[in-house]
Amino acid sequence: MNIKYILINLLLVSLLVLPSCKNPFRYTDAREIPVDAEERVQKNIEEGRGISILGGKKKGGVFDFASSNELWRASIEVLDFVSFTNASYSGGILITDWFSGNANDDKSNQRELKITVRFLSNEIRADGIKVIIHEKICSDKSKLNCNINKIKSSIGNDIKLAILKKAALLKKKTEQKTKK
Repeated sequence: MNIKYILINLLLVSLLVLPSCKNPFRYTDAREIPVDAEERVQKNIEEGRGISILGGKKKGGVFDFASSNELWRASIEVLDFVSFTNASYSGGILITDWFSGNANDDKSNQRELKITVRFLSNEIRADGIKVIIHEKICSDKSKLNCNINKIKSSIGNDIKLAILKKAALLKKKTEQKTKK
């Protein structure tokens, strides 16, 4: 009786589990699969296929190494006077920390700026980046009562122009190195 009980349970469990399994044998047209191994490898790479361990699917990578992008490098160099709260190359954004111009002036401690640079393209063009400036004005020294506003000023255009000029110089320098 004990063996029958175990067999019935095993049968029930297998009936529940087996339908959830995927069919490992896909029927495809032989004309769709290249005969040459090199071509099959190239097709599998283009389709994002590969070996997955424990069911993990990874069809691409996040590349956080941006030394070849002159626009990114120029932005980092132009904004090196302030620390960053977010610098994500793969996300295409740079965000500085809040900063003020002169720490000795009481009024400057009440006004702080934050710069955000969005990368819309890898090309060095005026519409390839967007510079946004936020202003935080606090009414007291404890900085508990503050207003934050997005501002339009010449500072944003000046930073954008400085980044574009620096990026053009970096690209020119890179091209000169590759010619040698």
